[in-house]
Amino acid sequence: MTNDSASLQRTPLHAAHAAHGARLVPFAGYDMPVQYPDGILAEHAWTRTQAGLFDVSHMGQALLVGPDHDTAARALEALLPADLRGLKPGQQRYSQLLAEDGGILDDLMVTRPRDPAREGTLFLVVNAAGKRADYVHIAPRLPADVRLVPQEDLALIALQGPQSEAVMARLAPGAETLTFMHAAPLEVAGIACHVSRSGYTGENGYEISVAAAAAAALWTRLLQEPEVKPVGLGARDSLRLEAGLCLYGHDIDPTTSPVEAALVWSIQKRRREEGGFPGAARIQRELADGPARVRVGLTLEGRAPAREGAEIVKDGETVGVVTSGGFAPTLGAPIAMGYVPPALAAPGTGLDILVRGRALPAKVVRMPFVAPRYARKN
Repeated sequence: MTNDSASLQRTPLHAAHAAHGARLVPFAGYDMPVQYPDGILAEHAWTRTQAGLFDVSHMGQALLVGPDHDTAARALEALLPADLRGLKPGQQRYSQLLAEDGGILDDLMVTRPRDPAREGTLFLVVNAAGKRADYVHIAPRLPADVRLVPQEDLALIALQGPQSEAVMARLAPGAETLTFMHAAPLEVAGIACHVSRSGYTGENGYEISVAAAAAAALWTRLLQEPEVKPVGLGARDSLRLEAGLCLYGHDIDPTTSPVEAALVWSIQKRRREEGGFPGAARIQRELADGPARVRVGLTLEGRAPAREGAEIVKDGETVGVVTSGGFAPTLGAPIAMGYVPPALAAPGTGLDILVRGRALPAKVVRMPFVAPRYARKN
């Protein structure tokens, strides 16, 4: 990826970021805000206590359109392991696009729209870096009566934190009734949006899909609320790490299966039993016999963080590698995720992590590191 900003794409909110003093960096081919003048630690803390506003318009948004829900759902189920036929109107699921060997090509969110006029449509959100490859992978594998329609004219904004519900209740009445992993068409400050109760921070929050032409107006209006401040990619990463959430290309990639990555919860019972998706044989075998490695959470003694690529060691022997690591502001301590053999995956297992040539004591812990506050109420 080049550092030449002239070659980078810009989201519809690029000018707004610059106006707020953001430090912009290359990310997934885009010029994106990594932090604002308050800094990453302050933005992290604000999101945990108030409401952080994130520009995630670099993500890919697309529609899968078929003649009816069952046809569209079956078409996508042939490419990923989630139960999509069982999605109710307005329901959202997290899943993974899988290679034939069960490796993860990307992870994504799939929503069945609540609007009866969009029956037969599924709404997809995929990662920024892989969205073109995802579209190329999906489109030719669909039956003739189902088509993939990328939505290039949309922006995506995330409002995350314990005060996000109060903000949305004022600007989008009805948003407060949405529960985690559900979505609805709503007007936010008079602007037509698709709003889901989801996010990437472990906090109670929303993701708002909006026409690119209206994104700046919505962003500005949200920032007029006293609970809301802009937050960059730096805090987004520390927040998702504390929540134990995978980052594609780091914690999951084409070499990892959903079972190894501790994502079995995202494969519903019918799909685990029936299969019918790429890599099903491997996943069913790993479910029955156990995988060769498993993703775990780790806490380190001291304050020095372990970064991606650091070796995980037991009794002087390398047994795994860190895939994400950093300092957890909420805990005031370094944390990491990585892969180890199942025999070393039990909480409380003592390990070492090599950081700048030093073996730092670490311990396997349950994830998430910080308890989530998703809106699971009725």
